[in-house]
Amino acid sequence: MAIPGTVVFIPAWNEEQALPGVLADAHEHLPDVDLLVIDDGSTDGTADAARAGGADVVSFPTNRGLRAGIAQGYQEALDRGYAYCGRLDADGQHPAGELKRMLELVRSDACDVAIGSRFLPDSGKDGERYKPPPERVFGTSLLRLLMRLRLGQPISDGTSGLYAVNRRALALLADPYVCEAPEVEALVRITDAKLRLMEVPVHMRQREHGESSFRGRRAVELVVTIGLTLFAGELLRRRHHRRQQKAGVVRLLPKRH
Repeated sequence: MAIPGTVVFIPAWNEEQALPGVLADAHEHLPDVDLLVIDDGSTDGTADAARAGGADVVSFPTNRGLRAGIAQGYQEALDRGYAYCGRLDADGQHPAGELKRMLELVRSDACDVAIGSRFLPDSGKDGERYKPPPERVFGTSLLRLLMRLRLGQPISDGTSGLYAVNRRALALLADPYVCEAPEVEALVRITDAKLRLMEVPVHMRQREHGESSFRGRRAVELVVTIGLTLFAGELLRRRHHRRQQKAGVVRLLPKRH
């Protein structure tokens, strides 16, 4: 199924090695989709690898973090007039074939936002399911409870970065994120705006590099952060905007290639 009027963005920071495979996978499964890499001030060859892989590139002059990369990706989709937008992570965990299924759901108007879940009963592939590290099991269980209380609906994978959205969601998701859990902040915005949200069972590859965020003290800090995002996110956003206005913050514009 062709998906015209669609852009898929990939936030990336120092992902020169992983990007070629991610982009090749996207070209194979989403041949009619435009690809955009948000280069978050990388110090390696991320931007060059993205261009060599057939993607457009927007580069930040300095590293701003994932929150800024996500917001910029949705903003680019909005500004460029796309009807649909998808997001893939640059580390290779998200198969482009799964995003294709999600984009088809959004294009068929089954939902406004589709989120890929590793933890629904039908998630996985050929009997193989994503296995979270043992230290993450308690944290994710607690987060599901908090999200159900705040959002009024069960969310099995609140930190998933695999998204497909229509134009109704773009401006909402392009607004700058103020919390350290941008995916959870996005869920709050989506549900508060009463957009139609669908979790889709998907297969995700196991993490090959790096460590889980749910480890030791960092796990506690992340749960607290997500709790604040869920129950005080709007207050934090308003406070952040007021501070920016008082300080007269001038935002450095990214480079467009």
